[in-house]
Amino acid sequence: MKVILQKDIANLGDAGDIKEVAEGYARNYLIPKNLVIASNESSKKAMEHQKKLIKIKKDKRKKASQTLADSMKGIELVIPAQVGEEGKLFGSITSMDIAKHLAEKGFAVDKRKILLDNPIKQEGEFSVSVKLDEGLSTAVKVTVVKG
Repeated sequence: MKVILQKDIANLGDAGDIKEVAEGYARNYLIPKNLVIASNESSKKAMEHQKKLIKIKKDKRKKASQTLADSMKGIELVIPAQVGEEGKLFGSITSMDIAKHLAEKGFAVDKRKILLDNPIKQEGEFSVSVKLDEGLSTAVKVTVVKG
């Protein structure tokens, strides 16, 4: 079944692409969630117009993300935590903690965009990657201190 993607879908394509998918996948998952529309002549014309609008929105989002990435360069977060012997934390520092401290500095970043393989469980300095829209990412220096 040929469908036109309404939104970017991982492992399938970008918004506006025409893709061939299994009929059951389209009818049971993609169409009910308004992720795609069935491909026909009228929907193709409407999609061409929508593609232009999507491109404009992506450009604005990319520009805003670039501005955010530039302003976040060199940001250092100092997070106080209870530290036991040998510098081990009681608990851990997670992406939610980092997002909260970024918000206090005026940067609204979703915790899911903070790439942290494992929670921080040691006192010290860490470099944490923050993924922004359109493939942009920046590094934030996180220092965990005894508090």
